[in-house]
Amino acid sequence: MTKFFLDQHGCAKNQVDGELIIDRLTKKGLVQVFDASQADLIVVNSCGFIESAKKESLDAVISAKNAYPKAKLLLAGCLAERYADVFKTELPEADAILGNGDLSQIDGVIDAIEKNERPIVKKPQKGVCGGDRNMLLSFRGSAYIKITEGCNNNCTYCAIPLIRGELRSRKASEITDEIRALLAKGIFEFNLVGQDLAAYGTGREDNVFGEGRSPLNCKDGKPSPLSRLLKEISAIEGDFWIRLLYIHPDHFTDDILPVIAADKRILPYFDIPFQTGDDKMIRAMNRTGSAESYIDIAKRIRAVLPEAALRTTFLTGFAGETKEAQENTERFIRELNFDWSGCFAYSVEEDTPGALMKNQVPHKTAELRAKRLEEIQAQITRERLASRTGKEYDVLVEEIVEGDEGLAIARAWFQAPEVDGSVVISYDRDNPEENKIVQSGRLVRVRITSSGAVDLNGEFVSDSPLNAHRAQSTLEFAEERINENARGESLATSQNQQ
Repeated sequence: MTKFFLDQHGCAKNQVDGELIIDRLTKKGLVQVFDASQADLIVVNSCGFIESAKKESLDAVISAKNAYPKAKLLLAGCLAERYADVFKTELPEADAILGNGDLSQIDGVIDAIEKNERPIVKKPQKGVCGGDRNMLLSFRGSAYIKITEGCNNNCTYCAIPLIRGELRSRKASEITDEIRALLAKGIFEFNLVGQDLAAYGTGREDNVFGEGRSPLNCKDGKPSPLSRLLKEISAIEGDFWIRLLYIHPDHFTDDILPVIAADKRILPYFDIPFQTGDDKMIRAMNRTGSAESYIDIAKRIRAVLPEAALRTTFLTGFAGETKEAQENTERFIRELNFDWSGCFAYSVEEDTPGALMKNQVPHKTAELRAKRLEEIQAQITRERLASRTGKEYDVLVEEIVEGDEGLAIARAWFQAPEVDGSVVISYDRDNPEENKIVQSGRLVRVRITSSGAVDLNGEFVSDSPLNAHRAQSTLEFAEERINENARGESLATSQNQQ
């Protein structure tokens, strides 16, 4: 085998795993291609979180085998981890299966495939897989930094602990070293990810700071590990953005707020998945807070950081959810006035406590409730975006729109990758200076001229001073290579195009 194609699925944490897989395969001598028909090995880095994601990953495996029967097929990722024993006999399309407990095992898997063996590798979930990442699956200038793996919260609807295991934390020095290394390679935006960033510091025999065990929170007067980590990141020189994604509300600690307020490079962006605004449903989900305490979190954030952007997610139709519970969640959304919100209809996940609960809600009802929450949030988001018109922002350019119009897609600090809206930049493509400045991965200054339901429109103002001392990018970005190749689509859809 000399060439491999990666078909990436799932969340940002799984994306980091995909980037680690790319690096390990290239160091082993394989060459990455962006056309599956050219590959000797196709790697499906799967998602196993909810039913629709599992189906998409399975469709990708089957479609790849049908379309490219001569290529070897490796199923990796969360679906492989969760169902390795089942797929050993029930998924003959996969020539190999690799769980996500220890990605370094991929070297041995490749050796076994080359010997025409069918390796099934699933190792215990220990530590946090790390390593070099010289090909990123994000847009230029942006990267995800995984600071924890797994989860201890055991929410009754969630299969993550079954897939990723108990929570483990990376050493703070590993995280800061990785940020420095990527900063030197031209990355500007660092999105810290983990299933629960607020639980950072747990899940190690030693200590993330090289000391004795540190507390999870600051109730005893000591700073939380997350706040200490942010202070160590703040000591890094240079211009960059740090964004925190996924903070469980039951573990939120206020001591991160003054650290964020003291360093404008740490963005006042909070992704807190509240899931519901009803107390009975909060307890049914195995959470310890309440609607009132969750509302108080938002108030405390905005008291210290009035400009803060808040994102959340809601889960409708969980077992026992009543019409009254839905109405409580609707009031919750209106009171908190989130910038962004995702909403998902509950799907029963096997082996979770929620699957065994009584009073299951019909899926159609769950979908209707989700649609109702989306309608409420859409109006709130539209109003919050409208308040940004007339203001100027530095935005990170993601891509240039093809054509002669002079348009580019970018994101401001209050827009996280993939999940939030964008800023559509208008500029003069015939102006050599503007054409030189408005490039993927650079920051430009724009004035917001109008807003819509999700996106903002802005006019180019100038180059951003934040570019002045940035290193030139030495990384490759798969998105750009895929855009060069018309066959770079997800394998889940390729069967329909053969």
